[in-house]
Amino acid sequence: MKGTIIKGIAGFYYVKSGTEVFQCKARGVFKKDGVTPFVGDLVEFEMGRGQEDDGLITKIAERRNQFIRPPIANVDCFAVVMAAARPKPNLSIVDRFLVMAERSGADIILCMNKIDLADEEQVSAIRSVYQPLYPVVCLCGSTGQGIETLKDQLKGKRTALAGPSGVGKSTILNRLKPGADAEIGDVSQKTRRGKHTTRHCELFDLGGGTMIFDTPGFTSFDVLEADEEELQYLYPDMEPFIGGCKYDNCRHIKEPGCAVRQAAKEGLIAFRRYQSYQEQLQEIQEKKKY
Repeated sequence: MKGTIIKGIAGFYYVKSGTEVFQCKARGVFKKDGVTPFVGDLVEFEMGRGQEDDGLITKIAERRNQFIRPPIANVDCFAVVMAAARPKPNLSIVDRFLVMAERSGADIILCMNKIDLADEEQVSAIRSVYQPLYPVVCLCGSTGQGIETLKDQLKGKRTALAGPSGVGKSTILNRLKPGADAEIGDVSQKTRRGKHTTRHCELFDLGGGTMIFDTPGFTSFDVLEADEEELQYLYPDMEPFIGGCKYDNCRHIKEPGCAVRQAAKEGLIAFRRYQSYQEQLQEIQEKKKY
């Protein structure tokens, strides 16, 4: 039998095949080979002889992409979620998630939640940075505003919600899939940051080939895995200018004849995005020292 792992808890994997879900364990050879089944994996499995016996996963298909934290695979699209307010937008963190999504080869949608808490000027300023690069969906998870627009963007894809805590990912999930019962955490009044609420990964079927991952969250400290050479190509707004630099190995920081720096000065690249690139490159270079 073939199916998709939709949940994994304490060594058990729940595989959806057709309209049924089967509780399975994984073959011992996977552990021996250092392979762990992930939510989103396409698998082959056998059912036990007895009615109460667990199934056994015997094969894991080749993955399109995979992530260790959280352990999910075969993501078609990332919906990177940020809040327009409460918590205050941190575009550096948003850009880290976008780099992670670019590196995975998945489609990208930027979701700006809680637009009811921000004025039009704030929303427009953020849109001006990202709208030329990715579809930007403005929504309000608490009222449902913009959810239908988001659903249209997600049709036929396996989408993972990614973004810092407190931005409303669980609220959005519950709008997309009523009855998913994702826990919704209050935003801490002291720090204005959200509390981590989701405790295991799960893949929900929205129908029509559309599925959405609910995860414990990609933290901004885990997602930056690009290397020094690769990072520049994960900024689609920078890429058109890379070939115009004087030096082939230009890192676009202080080298003379840098077309990327010039484009940022002229406003052809949003300067805030260029600053994010600088910050991430510095972090990668610091890691190399140690």
